[in-house]
Amino acid sequence: MLNPDFPFSYDHYLSHPDGLGSVPPELHGTEVAVVGAGLSGLVTAYELMRLGLRPVLYEADQLGGRLRTASFPSAPDVVADLGGMRFPVSGKAFYHYVDLLGLETRDFPNPLAPVTSSTVIELAGQKHYAATSADLPPFFREVADAWKAAVNDGAQFTQMQEAIRARDTTRIKELWNELLPELDEETFYGFIAGSQSFRKAGFAHREAFGQVGFGTGGWDTDFPNSILEILRVVYTDADDQHRLIAGGAQRLPEALWRHAPSGMAHWPEGTSLASLHSGSPRGAVERISRDADGNLRIRERWGREAAYPAVVTTCQSWLLSTRIHTEEALFPAELWTAIERSHYMQSSKTFVMVDRPFWKDIDPETGREVLSMTLTDRLNRATYLLDNGPDQPAVILLSYTWNDDALKWLALDADERVELMLHSLEQIYPGVDIASHIVGQPITVSWEADPNFMGAFKANLPGHYRYQQRLFTHFKQDQLPESQRGIFLAGDDVSFTAGWAEGAVTTGLNAVWGVLNHLGGSSAPGNPGPGDLLDELGPISLD
Repeated sequence: MLNPDFPFSYDHYLSHPDGLGSVPPELHGTEVAVVGAGLSGLVTAYELMRLGLRPVLYEADQLGGRLRTASFPSAPDVVADLGGMRFPVSGKAFYHYVDLLGLETRDFPNPLAPVTSSTVIELAGQKHYAATSADLPPFFREVADAWKAAVNDGAQFTQMQEAIRARDTTRIKELWNELLPELDEETFYGFIAGSQSFRKAGFAHREAFGQVGFGTGGWDTDFPNSILEILRVVYTDADDQHRLIAGGAQRLPEALWRHAPSGMAHWPEGTSLASLHSGSPRGAVERISRDADGNLRIRERWGREAAYPAVVTTCQSWLLSTRIHTEEALFPAELWTAIERSHYMQSSKTFVMVDRPFWKDIDPETGREVLSMTLTDRLNRATYLLDNGPDQPAVILLSYTWNDDALKWLALDADERVELMLHSLEQIYPGVDIASHIVGQPITVSWEADPNFMGAFKANLPGHYRYQQRLFTHFKQDQLPESQRGIFLAGDDVSFTAGWAEGAVTTGLNAVWGVLNHLGGSSAPGNPGPGDLLDELGPISLD
């Protein structure tokens, strides 16, 4: 995921033998506040600890943020990933930590993926069963070819992928900087509707593309978003070759919390984030302000206060104006505008546990599996089958929806959601009694209803590139007045790849560089950090 806006090799930066840098020894043990113990906050805190600083984590709910894994009460080893669940292998900074912590990963059963034994696409009442894409009618190949032609003709897809794979930063920036002013105010739908290939194919192909999409399923809920958002995904193969974390995605942030790295500055062997916090992060933040001496003050919900020379906020940026009373003078007015204009996607999931992976049973009449990974234009939109082994309890993600489709479920409780989903699936698989296999209680989530998130992730609308540029580059503060330095934004919504855990990791590393620089430290010789190369490789201004 070498992002074209800032093609900095974070994986090389992390693996460099000289490390990420150092602070003056007299600053070892200095406390730095980190607001939010999701993946970005934990990466930030972990790396600050390795540099000899003392991160102080604040968390309103639970470790992990949107890497949240729920267990079924009657079978605690059977889990459902409520947020991030599939991680592209191109996310090399993310996998740096997965590998460091020794977590097991497996192929994710996306539609038509090699690990997925069968996929059913059902549109307008027509059902198509496929083991591979070659089993689908020619119409679907026409849709795929139209999309491939559209991104090649209108966005130089092949050339960009070649440059990214070669890490040719000069060529990446040349291609991307030329496209930006042309496409910044273009929607995803406007891009495909205006392409010669889709105009020639016709509306039915555009409609099917929205319903079925590419890689992970239908993308029509993204149609109003900026085409730049989609190009960042497809250029970097973020939509392909996904893996899951065995035991649930939350194992990664929990492992970062407990892990004791070797060779840290200042701290003795065996020190971990958990040990520095006596086993628990501090509570929800109510207020962030600046003291007269320049330090930043954090006030918790129940009144405890502390002052710090630097603060990193990794929560969804909307929370800085809605749930956390953040002193207005801490950020420039144009940055507040960027925060307030953020556009978050709604997202809903509903899981049930079943007694076994019965979908592998073969229908004697058709010779096919009785149930498949399903893409449909019905309420469910996408149904995933998650296998835990033969004769073991398994999980069905009955419905994974976005935006308008997610809002349809918002007012319904878990049982009502399951009943409607089963009704839809019964129309696709008549005679298959899914309900008879369900055990225990369903698990459901609507991220837009969670007061600590108010949405699943950010997706920029047309014209939002300027806002994203301000948010992303804020970690380099040499042009800011002293009164606005020392507080840093991080989290996937600050990145150019919102919705992907890679963006949470990389913006956390940006914030680490920012804190290091703010406290008088520097990057390691021979291993320049993101701030050292931001002017050379960073996002350009459109003004």
